[in-house]
Amino acid sequence: MASTVEVPKQHKACMYDKPGSVSIKVEMIDTPEPGPGEVLINLTHSGVCHSDYGIMMDSWKSLPYPTAPGQIGGHEGVGTIAKLGPGAELAGVKIGDRVGVKWVSRICGSCLACLEGYDGVCFNQAVSGYYTPGTFQQYVLGPANYVTPIPDSLSSIEAAPMLCAGVTTYAALKRSGAKAGQWVIVSGAGGGLGHIACQLGARGMGFRMIGIDTASKRELVLSSGAEHFVDLAAHAADNDDGAALTAEVLRLTGGLGAAAVLVCTASNRAYAQAMGFLRFGGTLVCVGMPEGALTPIATAFPNTMCAKMLSITSVAVGNQREAREALEFAARGVVKTHVRAEKMEGLAGVFEEMAGGKLMGRVVLDLS
Repeated sequence: MASTVEVPKQHKACMYDKPGSVSIKVEMIDTPEPGPGEVLINLTHSGVCHSDYGIMMDSWKSLPYPTAPGQIGGHEGVGTIAKLGPGAELAGVKIGDRVGVKWVSRICGSCLACLEGYDGVCFNQAVSGYYTPGTFQQYVLGPANYVTPIPDSLSSIEAAPMLCAGVTTYAALKRSGAKAGQWVIVSGAGGGLGHIACQLGARGMGFRMIGIDTASKRELVLSSGAEHFVDLAAHAADNDDGAALTAEVLRLTGGLGAAAVLVCTASNRAYAQAMGFLRFGGTLVCVGMPEGALTPIATAFPNTMCAKMLSITSVAVGNQREAREALEFAARGVVKTHVRAEKMEGLAGVFEEMAGGKLMGRVVLDLS
C-alpha cells in the first residue's frame, strides 16, 4: 500500500444551509489536516439516515442545541485513510486502510460508560453530523483508534448502512432478550433499519420475524426474512386505538404475542401500539426517535407492565465490538442491504422522499 497519497487542498461537501427546511448546498471547502492521533479519510460512500433528516430539520427537541447553518451531516461514511496525524500509527492503522465512521464518531475511552462498553452514551462523545463535520463530504477526520475497519469482502456501498442501521438493529436485537425460535416484531420493517433488523433476526439469530409497515414495502420485508407481513392500512380502523392491528399480531403469534418488539420508525403512534403486541415477559426496544415535542409511550401502564412482567429498553447505537460483528454478518452474506446510490447533488430529493415515507431500504451517497 502506498506510503503517501495526494490530498487536494479543497473537496466537495453537502451543507445544511437553512436548518429547519430541506435545503442542501454543495460547496467546496478546505480539506483539514489530521491532528495527533487522527486520520484523514477519503470518503467514497455515505448512507443517508432518518437521524440526518431530524438534525437538518432541527426537529429533535431532545437535542441540546439547534442545528447550525453550514452543518455537514452524515454518519455512515466509508473510505480509505489518506493521511496519518502524529502518533496515529500506534492505533494499528495505515494509509490505504478502508475504514468507517459511525454516528458516535469519537469517544473518550475513559469515562464509566466507555469502560462498561456503552460507547453510545460516552459522557464526552462527538456525534458525526451534529456539531462535528459529518460524512456527506469527500474528506473527514476521525480518531485513529475509533474508526471501524471494513471487511475486505464487503463493498463500500453495502458497508455504509451497517455503520448505523446495521449496528443499531443488531444491538437492539441482542438487548431484546428474545431467544431463538421466538417471535420478534419490527415496526417500520421496510425502512433502512427495519429491513436489516428482519434479516439479522431471521438469518443471523434464529428469531421468527414479523414485519409491520405500509403495503408498498411488503415484498422487501418478506424477502428480508420475515415470516409474516402486517399491512398497517389493512388493519387500521378509525378510533380503535390499534385494536385491529393488535388482534392480527395476536392471531399470527398463536394468541400470546411476541417476545420482543423493535420500533424502528420515528412514530409515537407506533410506540403506543407496540406494547399491546408483547407476550408475558416481553420487551419493547426503543430504536426510532420521534420528532417534535417529547411524548411518553401512551400505553406503558405500570399495572399492565407488572401484570405481564413487561420491560422497555432502548438502543442509541451499538459499541465498537458490535459494529465489527454487524459488518461480519454482512461480509458473510447473512445481511444484504437494499441500497440505492445517489450523487451528492441528489441529497435534498432523498430527504423529501424520506419525509413522505416513500423510501424503501437505504440510500447511499456516491461521494466520488
